Amino acid sequence: MRPTLIRPRADTAPAPLPERPRLAPDVRVHEPVEDGAPWLVQSGPQRYLRVAAGMARLLSLADGTRNPEDMARELGDPWTAELVGEGLLRAQRTRLLEDAEHPPRRDRRITFVPPLTVQFTLVRPDRMLGRFRPLTARLANRGWAVAAAVIAVAGLLCLVAQVEATSNALTEPISVPALIALVAATYCGTMLHELSHGLVLSHYGGRPSRMGFMLFYLTPAFFCDVSDGWRLPKNRQRVRVALAGIATQAVIAGLAGVGSVVVAAAGGSPALREFLLLLTVAGYASGLFNAVPFVKLDGYLALMSHLDVSHLRDRSMTDARRFVAGLLFGGRHERALPGVDWAPLFGLACMLFPLYVVSMAFTLWGPVLESTGLVGAVVVSVALGYLMLRLYAGALRLNAEARAAKAPLWRRVAVSVTGVAAVAAVLWGVSVPYTVTGGFVEEQGRTVFVATGTTDRGAIEPGAEVRLLSGGVVLQKQVGTATVNSTDFVDLSAPLSAFVPVEGLDPVRVPASGITLDGGRPAAGTSGQAVVSAGERRLGDWLYLKYLAPFWR
Repeated sequence: MRPTLIRPRADTAPAPLPERPRLAPDVRVHEPVEDGAPWLVQSGPQRYLRVAAGMARLLSLADGTRNPEDMARELGDPWTAELVGEGLLRAQRTRLLEDAEHPPRRDRRITFVPPLTVQFTLVRPDRMLGRFRPLTARLANRGWAVAAAVIAVAGLLCLVAQVEATSNALTEPISVPALIALVAATYCGTMLHELSHGLVLSHYGGRPSRMGFMLFYLTPAFFCDVSDGWRLPKNRQRVRVALAGIATQAVIAGLAGVGSVVVAAAGGSPALREFLLLLTVAGYASGLFNAVPFVKLDGYLALMSHLDVSHLRDRSMTDARRFVAGLLFGGRHERALPGVDWAPLFGLACMLFPLYVVSMAFTLWGPVLESTGLVGAVVVSVALGYLMLRLYAGALRLNAEARAAKAPLWRRVAVSVTGVAAVAAVLWGVSVPYTVTGGFVEEQGRTVFVATGTTDRGAIEPGAEVRLLSGGVVLQKQVGTATVNSTDFVDLSAPLSAFVPVEGLDPVRVPASGITLDGGRPAAGTSGQAVVSAGERRLGDWLYLKYLAPFWR
C-alpha cells in the first residue's frame, strides 16, 4: 500500500519550525523488512505512512540535537538546508514532529471511528497470539487450505440439498432458546473471525495492537486492529490477513451445514436442524457482506492490498464527486487517482452501496419495527435522520468540489435550484402504496387485528384488504388474507409474538387495541404480522405518516 502524507488545510498557516526539530513521541521510522520493501513511518498505533528512503533518513535525524544545516551536512548531496526545511515542514504539517500545542493523543481505550463506529479496547493481543505461531505455522500450507475450501463448498451443497427446510427455517418464527443460541454462536463466530486476522498477521511477523468490542453502525461486534499489516513486505500477505476472517466464517458455516445434514439423516431434533441451518445461512451471509469491496470491511482491505493503492475508497469517492461535479457544474477537476481509470465508477458504487444496504434493512425489518410502536418508530427515524444527514453532507462536499474547480456561480445556483425543485416535485407528484402494519392473533374462532398506540388507525377503512404474514428471522410468508369488518377499535392485551418474529412469547402480553377481521382463519393460536392496504399517498405525505406522525399519535 502507499499511505500518503495528509495534505494540510489551505487556510492554515504553517507554524515556524523549531530550531532543532524532534520527532513526536509516538512516531517511529521502520526500516525495510527485506530488499525491495518500503520505508514506513508509524504515527500512533494505527497510522502508517510510506515514504522515500531520503525522507526516512531525514526523519531519523530529527532527534532534537540537530538543526537543518547539520542534517543537510550529514545527508550529503543533493540535500541542502532549504530542502531539509521543506521536508521538515511537510513532516510538521502531518504532525510527525513534536509540537507543544498539539501533544500526541494518549492511547485510549475508547475510540470513535467516523462515520458511526465506537471501539472499546479490551486486550493487547500481541503476546497472546504470538504463542500460537507454532500452530499457525503448521496450518499454513496448501493441504489445510484445500480442506477448508472443501468444507465451505460442502456446506453450500448441504443448503442446496435442503432448500425446503432452509426456507422454512427462514420464514418461521424462531423459539427463544434457539434465538439465544443463534446470537451466542454468531458472536462466537465473529470473535473467531477477528482472531483469525490477528493470527495470520502474527504468523507473518506483524503485531496486532488491539482487540475488543465495538458498536459498528450501532450493531454490537468485535474487532482486531491489524494496522501493523502495512509493514508486511508482500501484497499477498496483506491480502491473506484481510481475508482470514471471511475464510474462518466460511468454514464455520460449512461445518454447520454439514451438521444439519447429519442431524436430518440421523433423525435428530428438528429444532437442532433448524438452528444449524440458520447458523449456516448467517455465516455465509456475513462472509459475503464482508467480502463486498464497497464498504470498509475485509473485501475492501483485500482489494486495496492487492492493488497496493492506499485510501482507495476515499480517493475513488473523491474522483466520483469530482466527476459528478464536472458533469453538473463544469470546471476543471484534478484526479485523486489519475492512474486508475475505473476509480470514479468504484467511488460511485461506494457512495450508493450504503443506501442499498439501508434500503434492504428497511425492507426486511421495517414492518417489524413499525408494528412495535414508539420504540420501532424511534429506531427507524434515527436511522433515516442519519441517512439524510449523510446525503446533505454529500451535497455540501459536491458543491465544495465545484467551488474548488472554479465552476461559474450562475451554474452552481441553477443546478442547486433545479435539484431542490426536482426533489420537491418527486415528493409532491409521486404517489406510492400506503399500508398500516400491526399484528394479528387467532383466538376463539376469530381473527383480530392488533395495533400499538402509534399505529395510523385513522387510515384503516371498512373493507380494506389485510395480508396475514408469518414472520421469520429474515423472511416472511403469507398465511392468509382477510378484510376489515369495523374500525371501532377496542382496548385489549395482545401476545408479544404478534409483533416480533419469536415464538413462545404468548404468555407475555402487551397493551394494544384491536378490531375483528372477516376471513383469514389461520390455525387456532396463530399470531403474526398483519398489513392493511390503505390506498396511496403522495411520497411526501407517506414519509411524514411513516416516520414523523408516530411521535404524536
